[in-house]
Amino acid sequence: MTDNFDTIISRNTLFWLLITNVAILSPLHEQATLWSLGICAICFIWRVGIFLGKVAAPPKILVTSLAIGAAITLALVSSEIGLLNALVNLLILGYALKYIEMRELRDVKAIVLVGYFLIALTLLDQQSMLNTLHLLAVTVLNTGVLISVYQDKSNKAANLSFSLKLVLQSLPLAILLFVVFPRLSPLWLVPNMKAATTGLSDEVSFGDISKLTRSAELAFRAGFENPDGSTLGPANKDLYWRTLVMENYDGKTWRQDPSIQQVQHQAYFQQPERQAPSANDMSRKINYVVISEPSHQKWLYGLDEAFSQNDLVVELADYRLFSLRPVDQRMSYRVTSYPDLIMDPKLDRNTKLINLTLPSNSNPKTRKLGLQFAKDYPDPQARINAMMNYFSVQAYYYTLSPPSVGGQQIDDFMFENRAGFCAHYASAMVFMARASGIPTRMVTGYQGGEYNAKAGYYSVYQYMAHAWTEVWFEGLGWQRFDPTAMIAPQRILDGFDATFDSQSSYLQDSPFSSLHMKQYPWLNELRQQLASVDYYWSVWVLGFDEQRKQQVLARLLGDVSSSKIALLMIFSFMIIALMIAYYAGLFNVDRQQDPLNKRYQIICQRLAQKGIARQQGQASSDYAAAVNAHLSALSPQIASDFTALSNAFVALKYQPLTVQQAQQRQQQFKQLYRRLRLRLLRR
Repeated sequence: MTDNFDTIISRNTLFWLLITNVAILSPLHEQATLWSLGICAICFIWRVGIFLGKVAAPPKILVTSLAIGAAITLALVSSEIGLLNALVNLLILGYALKYIEMRELRDVKAIVLVGYFLIALTLLDQQSMLNTLHLLAVTVLNTGVLISVYQDKSNKAANLSFSLKLVLQSLPLAILLFVVFPRLSPLWLVPNMKAATTGLSDEVSFGDISKLTRSAELAFRAGFENPDGSTLGPANKDLYWRTLVMENYDGKTWRQDPSIQQVQHQAYFQQPERQAPSANDMSRKINYVVISEPSHQKWLYGLDEAFSQNDLVVELADYRLFSLRPVDQRMSYRVTSYPDLIMDPKLDRNTKLINLTLPSNSNPKTRKLGLQFAKDYPDPQARINAMMNYFSVQAYYYTLSPPSVGGQQIDDFMFENRAGFCAHYASAMVFMARASGIPTRMVTGYQGGEYNAKAGYYSVYQYMAHAWTEVWFEGLGWQRFDPTAMIAPQRILDGFDATFDSQSSYLQDSPFSSLHMKQYPWLNELRQQLASVDYYWSVWVLGFDEQRKQQVLARLLGDVSSSKIALLMIFSFMIIALMIAYYAGLFNVDRQQDPLNKRYQIICQRLAQKGIARQQGQASSDYAAAVNAHLSALSPQIASDFTALSNAFVALKYQPLTVQQAQQRQQQFKQLYRRLRLRLLRR
């Protein structure tokens, strides 16, 4: 069929365009500015008016003015929203403005192609299973628009059905390429999205982690892979997910040291090296997969001491995992942790100095207490143990709503309020230990996890954010000490929910969170099953790395080799080509009987059973006359219905009908068929 670019756009195509326009732009509402959304709304409302025949096509001066205004606005706000968001908005506006000015079929085809590009752009940012299914449905709609251009006389259901068939036929090829095609690293850096960051920050003050304990958002999932095939991870008390290390304290806020920040900034061009144990090393190791939710930050999560083979993950000198790119979408990476390794058995002079430094004239009472511990306990390990016991012996309390503190924060907490949460106790512990002459630092991350026994993975939420301390001993390296365990041991042993009421903490500001189901056993089981489906999607689709690819190919081919992969691709391409050829009608294979003929023949067979058989070669109209002659007296309603059915059948098969006439005749035929089939069954 040749293109007729000057053909007027049919109402069928205009109808699909109205639906597709909203379906394509709605997932991008978070990236669109208010100005862009306003222009899209104007274009859509105007198009609805054109479809209903209320308004004419807009003048070119209006479209040009909107385009100029949009370009100027984007130029002014691009520095605030980020380069990538500015480009997304530019594409959205181009799509909307082309939509309002279209007059010919060439314009429709341009809109459809831009629509495919916007769908692909949305998929880069939204890759969950539900979003993927949604975008697949939008692809079907967009393809339906293109089909309506060539089949404008077909009804809407036929356009959609054909579009769905085309998309389904393309899935085998997509799956084949997904499994076989090599996993290549991106060849470019995505510009900054300027998106709001979530989770832990590289600065920690007394109130920061308390805010996170009111968040029910998912931070990440982790699935353990034990040698015996089990998926149960370490005990809750050992699930310390290391995220950030804070070494500088100014009396109010804990921050990363500038030296580690500089390493982070240069990590993409000069990756730091922290050597993992060799394959022959007999150290205890833990293998697991982490699926991080978008945080728009670069820090990742791992148990001590963590190593990853992912090309986008590096191991920093402070024993953290760090991403070379911001985590702007779900990210899956494999980790191997060696919990028994010594972290820095020797400490260089500069690092030791950093972790002994305290702000001058800050918290004199706590400083004095630290010096007293140094005097009473000369041995560093005994001194730290005494500091830990100090929190359990004295009247301290663990709370998410501590009293406010003044300028001497730690002094006010230690000697006045005596109530706080993990950040308070970790800060006080680091300050006392440094004052006593022991290098100490604060570590922030997450503690614990909710185990899903159905799918065998742990969910770690923002409310599980936690802070603890690391103390350095000569020859033993950095050792973890968590003073929170001395005040609220159940928080560490059994998790956050064992200490705090969820309704008054992380669910207080999340009325629609699925975690509300936890108090109802059967609803909680349903919640975990639904979460398991999303987890499997993340593992097998988003986390389909080179290792999983090799596992799948090994199951299919045995020994994986280039020749076997090539044969698999050739064989698969042949099967797909044969299927396409079959559906295109290139083979002389008997087709399934036309539904219209099939239904008409069913009624004729029912009448034959009643003694009114259709003669070979008898025309439909002649047979209808014969039926009417036999049944006009006995069953006039059946005779009348069959005459009407025959007329509708003849019209649909042999008469030229408009789209509206064909729809009316099809509806009439279906109603008469159902009625006749029932009545002939009763007789």
